[in-house]
Amino acid sequence: MDMVVRRGQIVGLIGPNGAGKTTLFNCIAGHYTPEEGEIYFKGFKITGLSPNEICGHKLVRTFQIVKSITKLSVLENIMVGSFVLTKNVSKAREHAREVMDFCGLSHLADKKAANLTIADKKRLEVARALATEPELILFDEVMAGLTGKENQEAIQLVYKIKNQGVTVLMVEHIMEVIMPISDNIIVLDSGAKIAEGAPHEVAHNEKVIEAYLGVAK
Repeated sequence: MDMVVRRGQIVGLIGPNGAGKTTLFNCIAGHYTPEEGEIYFKGFKITGLSPNEICGHKLVRTFQIVKSITKLSVLENIMVGSFVLTKNVSKAREHAREVMDFCGLSHLADKKAANLTIADKKRLEVARALATEPELILFDEVMAGLTGKENQEAIQLVYKIKNQGVTVLMVEHIMEVIMPISDNIIVLDSGAKIAEGAPHEVAHNEKVIEAYLGVAK
């Protein structure tokens, strides 16, 4: 696997189930250590660093199965991310409120994470990651399980994040979502990259059609 994510882009990572997308995320974010090869972020080698060390370098991820701390409120969950920046509780709370407002969660500030809808849990996952003030954020199927309206709201949030100067690398299975918003698409199949390019190029690539989108004509 050889890939470059350029600053300021939204890059889509697609492929069939079992292609290796989440495994790649786990390697980038430090949950797995690659058996070979190296990973660089802003010119600095992050291969083998722990997830918290990588987070400290401004690279953070979300999870396909949300990892909310269910006993804590929405605000408290986001504060967990803020504590990467400061150990001062008041400052962490103030910063978390700003992120919460940015993500449209202020009306749920005191609600326990366990009692949120799927859409709000996904949004909370994004908010907690954003509270670390990342420069690159990895989204692992943040729109899975959402309704059409919720997908559109999630897309608008991704655009807002990009407009804040955050680079986005996202795994998504919904083609109607990933194709229009991505500047570049990378396609994995059986652990290897089989295509990369602009969305319209990838959509007409015969290898991609055979592996993922259907049978090539």
